[in-house]
Amino acid sequence: MGSVRRRRGASSLVLLCAMAVLTAPGLATGTAYAAPAVPGAPAAPAAPGAPLPGPGGKSLEQVRKDIEELYRQAGTATDAYNLAEAETKAQSDKIVEIANLIVAGKERIATLKSRAGAAARAQYRSGGLPPGARLALSEDPNQFLDGADRLRQGEKAASDLLSELDRTQTDLQRYAEEASERWKKLEENRVKQEDSKKQIEEKIKAAEELESKLEAEEKARLIQLEQEAQYRAQTAWLSTGAMKEVNGKATDAGKQAVQFATSQIGKPYKWGAVGPDSFDCSGLTSQAWRAAGRGIPRTSQEQLRLLPKIALKDMRPGDLIIYFDDASHVGMYVGDGAMVHAPRPGRNITMAGAGSMPIKAVVRPDA
Repeated sequence: MGSVRRRRGASSLVLLCAMAVLTAPGLATGTAYAAPAVPGAPAAPAAPGAPLPGPGGKSLEQVRKDIEELYRQAGTATDAYNLAEAETKAQSDKIVEIANLIVAGKERIATLKSRAGAAARAQYRSGGLPPGARLALSEDPNQFLDGADRLRQGEKAASDLLSELDRTQTDLQRYAEEASERWKKLEENRVKQEDSKKQIEEKIKAAEELESKLEAEEKARLIQLEQEAQYRAQTAWLSTGAMKEVNGKATDAGKQAVQFATSQIGKPYKWGAVGPDSFDCSGLTSQAWRAAGRGIPRTSQEQLRLLPKIALKDMRPGDLIIYFDDASHVGMYVGDGAMVHAPRPGRNITMAGAGSMPIKAVVRPDA
């Protein structure tokens, strides 16, 4: 059964690669692109499977690796940007909450001060005489004692009022200090966002510049090289027996998440996006599980940190596969050795082999 599953997984990936190659620019239309000719010499076709020369004298395979690394670094910066954005929103929401507490506290202090003023005026009207003098002047000792009891109650109420006033003022001071600390964190997160945004834009620009220097045939071949590299990685992963014991069934929530994620296939990757027209990698997985009724962390790194980790052999459709040592990429396992993900800028959401990139961990949103 395990070997059959491995063959099915490999067959699925062969089909995916073949389809992608057939739809690559210049191949889907049947248009032929000639390799750049050497001045003064006739153009010679490249050997089958041989890498075409890339920018700066590099092989196309090396260009592919350079572009892949730049986009991976952009992915790391994207995760940092998304985390800073989420933290900025959390800090902003908390500052609004604190501001409301401060307003309520000030209103409470105004009320308490009004009550304290009324108590002081009442004491003034009583003449402020000491108890012994009031007893001597009183015509009815019993009436005096009743009044003394009410006075003691009034004194306790005044004492309680002053204690509450003091507590409220202390709370206001604490709220003010917390608000100041939140503003500081808010500004720090904004700086992090700007730094991450700059890194993302620099890496993407560098990758796009590399790719823009390629001829049409080289761009088509570049896509083919990407798919071949993924296929090799998937084949090597399957050959280890990684899928031998994987036969978990999706939960109802998992099925809903997979249905959402796969229905986005063909939409473009866009860093920081959470739909509906485009997604980044963790934007896709977080929104898929939100559609299934489960809120999960926004970024792949937070998904790794906060969601329960499971053994690869226990993986089931809907689980999230975290890739690379820095947890900079994530895809959703859909079964039969495949996953769906938003790869990188310039590419669309697609299916790929679950082992087509280095796996760091598998996490479960509905554990």
